Amino acid sequence: MPLTLEVRPRTARRAKISALGTWVPPRVLTNADLEKMVDTNDEWITTRVGIRERHIVEKGQATSDMAVEAAKRCLAERGIEPSDVEVIIVATVTPDMLFPSTACLVQDKLGAKGAWGFDLSAACSGFVYALQVGCKLVESGAHSKVLVIGADTMSSIIDYTDRSTCVLFGDGAGAVLIEPAAEGETGMIDFVHEIDGSGGCSLNMPAGGSLHPASIETVTKKMHYVHQDGQAVYKFAVRKMVEATEKVLARNQVTPEELGCFIPHQANKRIIDSSAERLGLPQEKVIINIDRYGNTTAATIPLAIDTARQEGRLKKNDLVLLASVGAGFTVGAALLRWEI
Repeated sequence: MPLTLEVRPRTARRAKISALGTWVPPRVLTNADLEKMVDTNDEWITTRVGIRERHIVEKGQATSDMAVEAAKRCLAERGIEPSDVEVIIVATVTPDMLFPSTACLVQDKLGAKGAWGFDLSAACSGFVYALQVGCKLVESGAHSKVLVIGADTMSSIIDYTDRSTCVLFGDGAGAVLIEPAAEGETGMIDFVHEIDGSGGCSLNMPAGGSLHPASIETVTKKMHYVHQDGQAVYKFAVRKMVEATEKVLARNQVTPEELGCFIPHQANKRIIDSSAERLGLPQEKVIINIDRYGNTTAATIPLAIDTARQEGRLKKNDLVLLASVGAGFTVGAALLRWEI
């Protein structure tokens, strides 16, 4: 019997970020506010981590709500309708619920009829990981418009009586559209990703999953909040941020001097400063906005990209280096040319 199957060709092509949109809730939680809640002070927070304020959702707002707002701004910048989107990838560790996925909720609220999608959990490296997945879907020829969103409502899993963690985190969302690069454009160049599960005990939320389902005991023991070994995370982050970035630069024969800007995950200003120093990058090339937003986990890098644009420090054709380290441990670095 003759075969009638016709295999659709997949033509390799380059992928680029074609639009960006971000959103943070209007409510601001300052260091002065935290001084009234726990035993801490503004000087300690700014000296140790570099944060002055962070944005916090109102009661009833969830990750999908922030993600939709960021997505709307992204699509408006590109001038396309939600129905044009083919795939939605949401990087988050604070989904509205375990299921359905936040991507499903975003698709419905956004009105992106016909799109498919999923959530990606890689903590603070979530956006960088999701960015690569989106780019590969476009590069393969499978799709031409992929919406990648990094969004986290960290205030929902923070113990505001724990001064070691409550000062660090904020809420926010950022979205980018991934499309095929035009002739003469470069877009995404390369990436280096890594996980080290042996570090899982150093930064986690112990309960809420299949190992420790919600119970009176897990709630009483505060197991539904972020638990962190700050020293272990700090040491790993400084070492791996530099290793990953040096590897992706060396592999593509790019020197730090050739970079337009370095946009790292915003977890701790000391980690960023140490990484930049070891890479030999001047401060004017390093994007830092942790003072205004805190650590918004998967949202930090798109928020920092937006800051770079607003400050005129990110221009078309710039070589951009992204880097992140997160719970897991997860590590990610990406090199791209900015084409907007």
